[in-house]
Amino acid sequence: MAAPIIALIDDDDVFQLTSSRMLRAINPELNINQFANGAEALTFFSENINNPDLLPDIILLDINMPYVDGWMFLQDFEKMKVNLAKQPTIFMVSSSIDPTDINKAKENEQVEDYLIKPITKAKFEVLVNHQ
Repeated sequence: MAAPIIALIDDDDVFQLTSSRMLRAINPELNINQFANGAEALTFFSENINNPDLLPDIILLDINMPYVDGWMFLQDFEKMKVNLAKQPTIFMVSSSIDPTDINKAKENEQVEDYLIKPITKAKFEVLVNHQ
């Protein structure tokens, strides 16, 4: 089985760097796509809507980003996902421990789980090996 494709959608460069390194330490074969905001990711999805070889298996989606934040991404993605060649599993990631954010994420049918930063290597292993 091919290694999962991961999309990191987060404006935090440090999170992008540390997450990529931890994920590659778990599985060097991983293909990791990085996006600084939801708009970049939505453009990628729309350009590759029929290409399952490029679409991610897992999305790690930050809540607070410029331009298109995590919530806006989910609204637009919901309209797009019915046409996607592959259905990714979405995890919201945030440093927010605000119960409003956590509950909003857990109530959204598109979101598999809410992960509070920093994310440990052990948690990444569970995500990658669950696919």
